[in-house]
Amino acid sequence: MTARNQFQFAKNRKLADVTVLHAAMDDFTYDKHAHEEYSIGVTLSGRQDFFSQGVFHRSHPGNVIFISPGAVHDGCSGGDDDLHYSMLYIHPREFEPLLESAGVRQARDFQIRDMLLQNETLRRNVLALAELFSEQSPSSAELELAFYQIAASIARGVGQYEADSVVRRVDTMLLKARDYIHAHLKDDLALDDLSQVCHLSKYHFLRLFRQQFGITPHQYILNCRINEARRALESGQPPDDVAYDFGFSDVSHFNRRFKPIYGMTPHQYQLNVTGVSRL
Repeated sequence: MTARNQFQFAKNRKLADVTVLHAAMDDFTYDKHAHEEYSIGVTLSGRQDFFSQGVFHRSHPGNVIFISPGAVHDGCSGGDDDLHYSMLYIHPREFEPLLESAGVRQARDFQIRDMLLQNETLRRNVLALAELFSEQSPSSAELELAFYQIAASIARGVGQYEADSVVRRVDTMLLKARDYIHAHLKDDLALDDLSQVCHLSKYHFLRLFRQQFGITPHQYILNCRINEARRALESGQPPDDVAYDFGFSDVSHFNRRFKPIYGMTPHQYQLNVTGVSRL
C-alpha cells in the first residue's frame, strides 16, 4: 500500500452490521469481487471507474454509488487526479427491515438498476453517517438517526427509481448451488459436487452459473470465503487461524486473495477495525 493508496476502515459496536471505508487511490485496482452487503458510497474527488452488470461506470464527485449484495464489480481511479471516496457496507439483515420501516415495500433483495445516483439528500446522509464513525464516541441515538435517514432518503427516491428497480431472476437450481456453497464453505468443493446439486452436467452448470452471477463457481467460493474471513478478523480471531479455517493453503495465499479486494493484508485490516494486533 503506497502513500497514495490509503484505506481506512471503521466499525462501531452500536451499528455492528455497518462498516465504513474512507479510501484514497492513485494506482490501485480492485480485483473482480462481490460483497454480501449493500455498498453505498460517495465519490469525493477524482473519478471512480468500475465495471458491473455488463456496464462500465464512471462516477464523478458528488455521485452516489449504490451496489446491491452479490453484484460483481471491480474498481480503480480514473482520469489524472487521485480518487477519494467514502463507502458504507450495510448487511441486508440490518438494512432491509429499515428500508421497509421507511416505506419501501418488499425491501428484500431491493435493487436499483442504475448504480450511479444523483441524489443530494442521500449523498449528505451517507457522508453524515460515515463522519459519525470517525468520532470518538457518538451516541446510539445519533447513529440510529443517521442510519434511518439513509433509508428514508432511499424510500423517498423509490418513485424516481421505480422504472429502474429490478429483482434479478435467479434460476432456482442455481440458488440451490449457491446455498450449498454457503453451507459447505469450509469444505473442498468440486465442480462435480455443485453440478450434481443442480442435476446438470459439469460444464453446462459452469456456463449457467457464470452467466447468472458474473463469476465462475470457483471465484464465487473464494469471494464467499474472503467475506466470511473478514468477519472472523473483525471478531478478533488471529489471521493465521482464519487463513486455515477458510481453506487457504497458507497465510501468503490468504494475503494474496484478501489485499486486492480490501486494499490491505488481513493483519492490517484487523488492526484497522479493532485496533488490536492478533499475530
